[in-house]
Amino acid sequence: MMYTIIDVETTGQTNKITEISIFKFDGDKVVDEFTSLVNPEDVIPYYITTLTGIDNAMVANAPTFAEIAQQVLDITEDTIFVAHNVNFDYNVIRNEFKAVDKDFRRKKLCTVRLSRKLLPGHNSYSLGKLCKDLDIAIEGRHRARGDAEATVTLFKILVNKEGSETVFNSFLKKTSKEGTLPSHLPTEVFNKIPNTPGIYYFKNKKGKIIYIGKAVDLKKRVLSHFYSKTQKSLDMCRETADIDFELSGSELVALLMEDAAIKQHYPEYNQLAKRTLKNYAVFSYTDRKGIIHLAYNSVKNSPNPLKIFSNVRQCRAYVEELCFLFNLCPKYCHLQEGVQACNHHKISACNGICRQNETPEEYNLRVDKAIQHIKDVAKIKVLKEKGRTEDEEAFVLLKNGSYMGYGFISKTEIITNNEQLENYLIPQKDNLDIQKILRGFTNKKLV
Repeated sequence: MMYTIIDVETTGQTNKITEISIFKFDGDKVVDEFTSLVNPEDVIPYYITTLTGIDNAMVANAPTFAEIAQQVLDITEDTIFVAHNVNFDYNVIRNEFKAVDKDFRRKKLCTVRLSRKLLPGHNSYSLGKLCKDLDIAIEGRHRARGDAEATVTLFKILVNKEGSETVFNSFLKKTSKEGTLPSHLPTEVFNKIPNTPGIYYFKNKKGKIIYIGKAVDLKKRVLSHFYSKTQKSLDMCRETADIDFELSGSELVALLMEDAAIKQHYPEYNQLAKRTLKNYAVFSYTDRKGIIHLAYNSVKNSPNPLKIFSNVRQCRAYVEELCFLFNLCPKYCHLQEGVQACNHHKISACNGICRQNETPEEYNLRVDKAIQHIKDVAKIKVLKEKGRTEDEEAFVLLKNGSYMGYGFISKTEIITNNEQLENYLIPQKDNLDIQKILRGFTNKKLV
């Protein structure tokens, strides 16, 4: 069996190759080598130069990848592609080939994952720290040839470990997940993820949450990230060292949990649903003339809100509807400000309270009816969902037109009214994203 042990240095964010080193290895000794600086046809950032020592002047007269592509194809032909954190190097090279309209497909092995299996017990499996533990000298750290040569020495140790042939063969099987899992993610962590609905957390080496997602099938969804070739997925998976999860029982509860978790942690790889939105409410008050006003404002500035909305547009439209249904005055519903008498472009049902054509007492009777209408409509509503186990049910609680949260309850519990569910409620904040989620499930049975 023939291997090519490879390392590349890149421009960083754009991942254009600045240096490549390939050692052809027959399982016992190196039989060929190709090492070259590469003109990335892109600017090398200062922080990359600080790390590698490769600057723009060094690569100015170096060949482009297109000029060395055939040499890379030739030396790697009929070999197994080996690298430390192989998915990074493999995908960088494969993308370079795509840019020159060439296909590049090789079987691959990762020396990080092989080391975890055959050399267990190390605190870190980064190339530098693992080589230090194994007394492997690296001549030229963060240069392609130095790192590739050190990987060759590490690979020799792995090849000669007892049981290595079985491990290598299992990793090379098409059905094996070892070739797709992030190099820093222990296999046992992935194996613990169930095929059930819930949310999942990708974490880096320091335990920081870098991505949150939801799924009807957690394991299947998590695995799909590792097969993705988008730059975001490649970068995210390269950082992933741990995965945590929470069960939801259903897709709806998973969506609600995901939204809350993203807004709590603000992971760097989640772009959507990060904004904190201002809720608005309808409320009432009585002025010095004894006239009851219906008004709307942010929830924070609304005393004793009658109904809550996720945005001001919805809130205003609801007040307009009340104004029309109960012959209220647009001026005293705060649909027109700074006017002596109302003259609304859509609503002309006012009986004249703004022109002293009726008494506050007569007008207030209709306002009271409108307020009672709001209260009658805004009863507690419950969406029933599947629980996390067969012995459990989940529920989503809406009150006063607003999302209150979700909860889980044993099927053996006897619930005689909806108010009792609040004892099992996990309170959550309402927002526009939540309202969109709930509108997508309006065909669910409300009880």
